[in-house]
Amino acid sequence: MLKRSLFALAALCALSTPAQAQDRAVAVTFDDLPYQAADAVLCDPAQAMALTEDFVGMLRPLETRAAAFVNEGKVCEERRAGLLPALLNVWLDAGLDLGNHTFCHLNIHRNTVETYLDDVDQGAPATRAVLEARGRALRFFRHPFLFTGETTEKKAAIAAGLAGRGYTVAPVTLDNNDWMFAAVYRKAEADGDEALKTRVGEAYVAHMAVVMDHWEPYSAELTGGREPAQVLLLHANTLNRDWYPRIHALYQARGYRFVTLDEALADPVYGHADDYVRANGVSWLHRWTASEGRPIRWEPEPPKWIVDAWEAAN
Repeated sequence: MLKRSLFALAALCALSTPAQAQDRAVAVTFDDLPYQAADAVLCDPAQAMALTEDFVGMLRPLETRAAAFVNEGKVCEERRAGLLPALLNVWLDAGLDLGNHTFCHLNIHRNTVETYLDDVDQGAPATRAVLEARGRALRFFRHPFLFTGETTEKKAAIAAGLAGRGYTVAPVTLDNNDWMFAAVYRKAEADGDEALKTRVGEAYVAHMAVVMDHWEPYSAELTGGREPAQVLLLHANTLNRDWYPRIHALYQARGYRFVTLDEALADPVYGHADDYVRANGVSWLHRWTASEGRPIRWEPEPPKWIVDAWEAAN
């Protein structure tokens, strides 16, 4: 009788457990280092260092294994040589990785390939130096605005230029427009409006859950039902300084492992053809979907009140 009961219990457990649990992995990336802040703040060593240390201090216990992408031109020229390496070393001391995001976040659609690649080169010296001082190499590149070229010829020329310089492009699969929430958050911060800051932060976390409900099954369509390792795009700003831990917890609750960018890019999906050529910046999931000749299904927009507040501030 006991044996029969144990068998029945085992059968019940089998029915209530998925046949194969989804192995979810995400590489977290932060753009626009040293920080999304006013020029004057990033030219003040004390303020710039405080922002950096607070942000990295928030990340350190979470073990994100993140990579961050640098715009070296964000630090004013008179402070750059001394201040920028000090800021970047805070990230490296925490075990995080660094990549090139161009010197001044250049828009390729408004510039020539030659100008763009020159900006890539100008964006490398300090980042390369702090990495090489630790026996590491500058390997990753992230396109500003996720723009890769609005014509086939320009896209191919940029890709060839980056490859010739030894860069591995850091694609993005998960994008949630955090920069829009961050702009509204900065305005609330400047106005001393704590209630609005809380409202924006809570809306940001809720929106992340909404877009994940879109991205997860959408990504699995490219891999026969298996969700690939994802790459999440966020930015170094006060919104994420204050609210990223809630985002991190959301991913944990959804069963994600936090992996390095190298580990994520080892997923076969990143070898998918990318024939997408338009004057906008989108997730690589959209690029791959379009390259297969299937219609793109766009992710949900941020709440209307966030869009309206962002438009009013710009």
